[in-house]
Amino acid sequence: MSIWRSYPKNLKVLLIAMLVNSTGMAFLWPLHTIYMTQGMGKTLSEAGFVLMLHSGAEIVGSFLGGYLYDRIRGKRTLLLAVLSSACFIFIISIGLSWPIYILMMILLGLAIGTIFPPIYALAGVVWKDGGRKSFNLIYLVLNLGVAVGTVLGGIVAQFSFQYVFWVNGFTYLVFIFIVWFALEEPDRVIEVAKVKKEPILKPKKEVRPAQQSFNSLLILCLGFMFCWVTYIQWQTSISNYMHQLGFPLSAYSALWTINGVLILLGQPLIQWLMARMKARMKWQLLSGVLFFMATFGLLSQSHSYGGFVAGMVIMTIGEILIFPAVPAIADRLAPLDRRGMYQGLVSGAANVGRTIGPLLGGLLYDGFGPLVMLFVCILICGFALICFGTYQRLQYTQNEISPVKEVNK
Repeated sequence: MSIWRSYPKNLKVLLIAMLVNSTGMAFLWPLHTIYMTQGMGKTLSEAGFVLMLHSGAEIVGSFLGGYLYDRIRGKRTLLLAVLSSACFIFIISIGLSWPIYILMMILLGLAIGTIFPPIYALAGVVWKDGGRKSFNLIYLVLNLGVAVGTVLGGIVAQFSFQYVFWVNGFTYLVFIFIVWFALEEPDRVIEVAKVKKEPILKPKKEVRPAQQSFNSLLILCLGFMFCWVTYIQWQTSISNYMHQLGFPLSAYSALWTINGVLILLGQPLIQWLMARMKARMKWQLLSGVLFFMATFGLLSQSHSYGGFVAGMVIMTIGEILIFPAVPAIADRLAPLDRRGMYQGLVSGAANVGRTIGPLLGGLLYDGFGPLVMLFVCILICGFALICFGTYQRLQYTQNEISPVKEVNK
């Protein structure tokens, strides 16, 4: 509790709001396919097409969220995005014809995608001295909400799918209440004044031109997209692979339980080790990609359940190293008037990876088999390794943009 009290008030508000939001979203997202196939009588391919449109709208929403943050600030953007999400969820809950349902799913994806860029942009603003700690906490809370929401969502869905929609919509309303009354966003003028006082910005050689920072961000986002293309295979192709090998659904579900437990327990430990080792975030990213590559290498050589368990453990360590670090680096790269756009690009890159990953994995799996799919994942991780190893070369300074000694002030 003493650690919790040490966090800034606005960060705590942001974490509580994010926990509520991620829990509510996790009620619904695993059940979309089941609702369309069992509740609406549609085929799996039709459901997959709608989910692809939904994911594509999230990509657009990511860029929209970043744009709105830079124009109307984070609090207003969050309220607009979450209120829109709540409206679309409640409309879907009343029961719609198929064409209207597709339209609502697209609009819902647009609204949901708009939420995350201002969340991460605000995480960097409300605790300037926290460095990467803010983003690690957001990542931890997000996964805690997913773990709780998926369990509760399955229980509620046994009574009625409509209840799932209602609970999801209610969590959005709670999110709005928390942000509206408790979040105090720093004024941009004050924020600029604070940044001008930071010693790190005084030497001219430390100032990075906006174009160089933007180019570095693009390379960073490209590597992040490659990581998501491979990570998403665990939810698509690898689940089919395990079914083909004869493992029951419960065995596959247990892997995600392991994933959630490791994130909640292991993330603070791994980040503590990174701080103790004074590891720069560039090397944290590179280490994470190597863990990803080791995962797919292991799965290509092992058909036992123990191999899949070990693979999930290794992959989760890589996830902990990569996923919170990328938005933290983007925050350091971003000029004050483009922080939202930079976080929008990061969220958009993740959504692009989540959108094209299942299609690419499915084509490789169906056309060439699981072994080729796994080897191609290793190759894609190699591209991510190149991106993470070179993004920083475009900056003037050779200093790491977020050294641990700054984070621990």
